[in-house]
Amino acid sequence: MVSDSVVDLSRLQFAVTALYHFIFVPLTLGLSYLLVIMEAVYVMTGKVIYKDMTRFWGKLFGINFALGVTTGLTMEFEFGTNWSYFSHYAGDIFGTPLALEGLMAFFLESTFVGLFFFGWDRLSRAGHLAATFLMATGTNLSALWILVANGWMQRPVGARFDPVTMRMELVSFWKVFLNPVAQAKFVHTVSAGYVTGSVFVLGISAWYLLKGKNPEFARRSFRIAAAFGLASAVSVIILGDESGYLDDIGQKTKLAAMEAMWETEPAPASFNVFAIPDQKDMKNDFVVRIPYVLGLIATRSYDTPIPGIREIVRTNEVRIKNGIQAVTALDRLRENPADVEARKRFEKYQKDLGFGLLLKKYVRDPARPTPEEIHRAALATIPRVTPMFWSFRIMVGLGFSFLALFVFAFYYSSRNVCEKTPWLLKWSLYFIPMPYLASEFGWVVAEYGRQPWSIYGFLPVSDSVSSLPVSSLIFSLGGFVLFYTTLLIVELVLMFKFARMGPACLHTGRYEGERTPSFSGPPPIAHPEGGGHV
Repeated sequence: MVSDSVVDLSRLQFAVTALYHFIFVPLTLGLSYLLVIMEAVYVMTGKVIYKDMTRFWGKLFGINFALGVTTGLTMEFEFGTNWSYFSHYAGDIFGTPLALEGLMAFFLESTFVGLFFFGWDRLSRAGHLAATFLMATGTNLSALWILVANGWMQRPVGARFDPVTMRMELVSFWKVFLNPVAQAKFVHTVSAGYVTGSVFVLGISAWYLLKGKNPEFARRSFRIAAAFGLASAVSVIILGDESGYLDDIGQKTKLAAMEAMWETEPAPASFNVFAIPDQKDMKNDFVVRIPYVLGLIATRSYDTPIPGIREIVRTNEVRIKNGIQAVTALDRLRENPADVEARKRFEKYQKDLGFGLLLKKYVRDPARPTPEEIHRAALATIPRVTPMFWSFRIMVGLGFSFLALFVFAFYYSSRNVCEKTPWLLKWSLYFIPMPYLASEFGWVVAEYGRQPWSIYGFLPVSDSVSSLPVSSLIFSLGGFVLFYTTLLIVELVLMFKFARMGPACLHTGRYEGERTPSFSGPPPIAHPEGGGHV
């Protein structure tokens, strides 16, 4: 068993790299299909302004895409360096979607991102639109396969544990792929990305309108972002509700933790709007509730109870005791694979094997634990409630604020009066960072809420890590923080530079702020809607 320091540093390193990487991912997902919409309008109408919109927002997409790829590559290598036993234990299942992500998605998006940037003069309008669509599809396929892998970690289906090889083996690829947790997570995550891209375009367009720069370009960008963002915000909320329902089915511990629900309440359970959780005494020092709401959302019924944390701890104590039987039977099978009695006992208690493995962190001999040690291990199956509770509420609160923003933006832009609502434009501008916060808090809920499991209910985090020196983990963690922070600064500098320039960076001669050589005289100004000179 590796030390707690190695486990904590390995978790911290992966969390840091994942959170940095996810700064870039949502904008890539969102901008990709916004580019498709803008270019589709250009192909249908022939108005050059929509081509310019596609090219300009495509520049910002390209900057973000490059840095997203750079930060994402590191994470796949970390599975082999920092999580070697996890890779051994789940490689047959986990490796399949990651391989498909490389073959189907990464190569697709990498190929067509080149055609997007360099194919404007080499492809027909329809051909270039097809390239843009395939680039966006590849980007979203990449998210699909990664979230299929992550969804399996949340709910491991389509696999079985082999006591001979000590590994999980793939039984049904389609069960892994069609895992409802993975599919709900995929749609919820990409919809959050679409919201991020929409708020990004909305906010920068609002800044142009506030400054009176290129108003026609800004109005059209604002309108497209408002419509796409409104549909995306509705999707985020609906799929977030679905994720809560699936948590009640498969991860009751996560649901109880993010609701600070210590006791099992009569159905339907109330929703805690505000609470001050006290994990030591398993109670809330202060709470504001809305009756019935949680029960209706999480169970889709009036009479299904939701177990509280105290009840879950008691249930997990029983599962740990069963897990002890599975662990001892497994030890006997490893010594003598022909032991029929051990095999029968293992098959009987196999579903609780992970809970027996979890106990190993707290006792020297898992075959003879004390009741206190079992209770301690059962308490460890509950993640820290306070960060879960508030991360979820910040995420949900921001989600509804995005919906409100897009409703107003769509209404006023459809009436062509958004320039007369400076409060809406300022709201759009100041809200640019908010989708990033919502996405990060969402990942905290999803990943921290699964603790202490790498594979929920099957493999504890403490059994998943590589045996590495603490010094190397500290050194690599510091290196990643320094490198990723540098990349983030580079992204911000480039994004601010091109966003301030606006469509003038295209050097078409059609927009304000373009610099032209003094000897050439004033450039001809083309009308952005048609392409003729005026």
